[in-house]
Amino acid sequence: MRTTAVILGALLLGAAAPDPVTVPVTVAPALGAHFSGRLIVFVERAGDADKPDSPIDFSPFQPSSASIAAREVIDLQPGRVASVDGETDVFPAPLSALPAGTYRAQAVLDRNHDYNYGGRGPGDLVSKSVTFTLPGKVPVVVLDEELPSQKEEGPDLEHVAPATRARLEAVLAKVQPLDIRSVSLSAFRGTPTSIRGWIALPPGYDGKTRFPTVYSDGGFGSTLQSARISAMLAAADMAEAKRPPMIWVFLDHSGPTGTNEFADSANNGPWGKALTEEFIPALEARYAMDAKPTGRFLTGHSSGGWSTLWLQVRYPKLFGGSWPTSPDPADFHDFTNVDLYRADANFYHDAAGKPLPIVRMNGKLVATTEQFARAEAVLGPAGGQIASFEWVFSPRGANGLPVPLFDRATGKIDPAVAAYWREHFDVAHIVTRDAARLKPDLSGKLHLTVGTADTFYLDGPAHRLEAAMSAAGIPARFTYLPSRTHFDLFERDGDRSALLKDIAWQMYAIARPGWVRAKP
Repeated sequence: MRTTAVILGALLLGAAAPDPVTVPVTVAPALGAHFSGRLIVFVERAGDADKPDSPIDFSPFQPSSASIAAREVIDLQPGRVASVDGETDVFPAPLSALPAGTYRAQAVLDRNHDYNYGGRGPGDLVSKSVTFTLPGKVPVVVLDEELPSQKEEGPDLEHVAPATRARLEAVLAKVQPLDIRSVSLSAFRGTPTSIRGWIALPPGYDGKTRFPTVYSDGGFGSTLQSARISAMLAAADMAEAKRPPMIWVFLDHSGPTGTNEFADSANNGPWGKALTEEFIPALEARYAMDAKPTGRFLTGHSSGGWSTLWLQVRYPKLFGGSWPTSPDPADFHDFTNVDLYRADANFYHDAAGKPLPIVRMNGKLVATTEQFARAEAVLGPAGGQIASFEWVFSPRGANGLPVPLFDRATGKIDPAVAAYWREHFDVAHIVTRDAARLKPDLSGKLHLTVGTADTFYLDGPAHRLEAAMSAAGIPARFTYLPSRTHFDLFERDGDRSALLKDIAWQMYAIARPGWVRAKP
């Protein structure tokens, strides 16, 4: 990067290089002792005098807004200082390369190593911000607050608009938690492991009348708590006849390594097998579900879009249709603009050496693949979006960890790992390779929607998948919504979930042939 080049240039010219910057961090006695985790320091320009203690965080949508430095700590105690090196494990450049001026620093001890997935969370230790000047030394940063745990007795509706909150509270009795122990996952992991989620029951559910069932998976960053909110929204919509009467199952795919995608993985374990052979049969024995392909549907957004697309292709006889929205790449020739199969493939640059984009907003480049990957690597070794892909798609290495797809320092892609990804998880390749086997059971079951201005360029791989499906002679429906992004895809006429309602009615028409929707 340019700032690093400036330092190297100064050294070559004999000029004095800036002094290395370290950030000393300790913990307040009131919090106790013996803390471990990923110690992350965020640094930004001191600016807004009205918000001197506002949190400092990293955002992939503003990758240059804050600098990050981090290290692991195994026994942080009051009275002891952990020095965070500001020169090596840093993003976007060494702290010593920052222009002279006044800055703020804040520290976070990510005790569960899940900042990469959901940011600060319960149990993490945080500090107040300290102000300092560069060049110069950074004062000691004191971790003096432990973030509280989420309440267990009910959903967190504190930030929900009052009108929506009233709708959700009215249907609390219609949503139930799901926690079903998996024999296959428990055996793989060597510890009791469950598939969890929330179920929303339709109006009039009496345990006798059967209903079609929708299995929904959230995007990257979704949690068991967000699945509960989604279940409540589904129940509220059905109570108001905005969705047809169906049973909705909202799955939680989150974990320490990111998302499991409900795919059988060499690293995460047999999540697809556990879902289809254990979880779904258990639910169909417990609830009055149609329990047949024409009454089992899939939908999900982003990473959840990929998982529900994958499940339909992997188990075409089991499900009656999938409606993925803005799914993660399904053709690895375009893995968010990276061609994994190009000769001398690189995750950071194209064949001409040009940086590859990964995030865009309002038609403008926001972040490159290199910025995205380097920041994620500093924040922690697991749980981020890119590392999460490796935990799902990669072979398992001799060290028990996923074999990396690419070198984080250079971006160079390992062709052997890319070939493994291709054979096991490249949906377009699998559809092409297995067309004869898939066609009878997959035809007409895929209904994919994505925006032409998708924030993560996911319209590109969708076009490639559409071409592969067409070449394989497998009918499918692909819809490209003009100018829609990753985050406003569902909105229409002021309704932020209009597309999801459309999808629900389409599913119901398949489950109940001859049914005609009454006009509102």
